[in-house]
Amino acid sequence: MSGGVARPARRGERGAAAVEFALVVPFLLLLVFGIISYGFMLSFRQGVSQGAAEGARAAAVSPAGDDADRLAAARDALNDSLDTYGVTCDASGVLLRGGTSVGTCAVTIAACANDGGAQCASLTVDYLYDDHPLVPGFPLVPLPDHLDYTAVARVS
Repeated sequence: MSGGVARPARRGERGAAAVEFALVVPFLLLLVFGIISYGFMLSFRQGVSQGAAEGARAAAVSPAGDDADRLAAARDALNDSLDTYGVTCDASGVLLRGGTSVGTCAVTIAACANDGGAQCASLTVDYLYDDHPLVPGFPLVPLPDHLDYTAVARVS
């Protein structure tokens, strides 16, 4: 003998776990897809800021004496950084992804803001993220309209 009394199954609780699961899954999926969307966006944001910084630095230390070569060096460094995401900056200042315009990029060499006697290279990138996200949008997960970054380096 087992010594215990068998309890009859409660009929009123059958399927309760399935109902609870069905109520929790939408929130869990929203959380998971939100994490994925923000992860991709933040990774791309880091790539944009790294590319702008590398581009400004490349223009600042370019051995070429003329501004055209410095601007080309800046664009090349930016493109190297954004290549992972399939984004390029063309010579006319347009960001392209798969042949589609997705924003702007501008490289300038001008007098430094805090030292008028020195030259500074400035690289600005503005990506229209709301119109061209890296991953498809998910309802109720707000993402930024655009990602922009400006980097400045003193030309040596």
